[in-house]
Amino acid sequence: MSAIPIQGKNRSEQNDLPLEAGDHLTATEFIRRYSREDAPPRAELINGVVRLMLPITFGYHANPHANLISWLGFYTAMTPGVLPGAPSSMRLDEDNVPEPDAMLRIPAHAGGLSRIAPGEYVEGAPELVAEIAGTSASFDLHDKLDVYRRHGVREYVVWRVRDKAIDWFVLREGRYVALAPDADGTLKGETFPGLWFDGPALIDGDLGAVMKTVQLGVAATPGHADFVQRLNA
Repeated sequence: MSAIPIQGKNRSEQNDLPLEAGDHLTATEFIRRYSREDAPPRAELINGVVRLMLPITFGYHANPHANLISWLGFYTAMTPGVLPGAPSSMRLDEDNVPEPDAMLRIPAHAGGLSRIAPGEYVEGAPELVAEIAGTSASFDLHDKLDVYRRHGVREYVVWRVRDKAIDWFVLREGRYVALAPDADGTLKGETFPGLWFDGPALIDGDLGAVMKTVQLGVAATPGHADFVQRLNA
């Protein structure tokens, strides 16, 4: 997704104004303004600064986004108890309320890091977050990456649509490290057992191959059944 940076107002200014790009706000102020009827359709707070999303195009965002959600949704169908999400405001701290394109959560009772706070917002870091970087790769791979890293998002997927490439980072010792594919090109997540990924197939829109890889991952991962049992305990 793309964002429009604009020189903003000071935090001490009146907070009854409409939400605008560049406003310097706390998470509490941001959520209050974002909940108003005159709020823009999509916005997020990154490092205390409001960013508004550009209009969404089909080829650079809507279509790849749908395919990404399909991948996570198919894994969810085979892993009852995990909690998938489409774009949703996510409160990490008083300076950061990002709105990732997709997420996959482990419920709190099963050891998950996030919860649903009053107002139905996600609070805390989901285990996996994904972004469609149609025109915002530099932002998603720097500012947002650093925010997700600091708050302990275990896995971060960035689809660089223009580059026809997908990055999958895992958190190790406080740093994001890019997953390396197997000899056959398959990426295998570390947090969700059996969450395997055929990146080239997803980029090409071959959802049949994407789903087949997930099926193989679930079937070939001994810990998957125990994981499902823990999710539903």
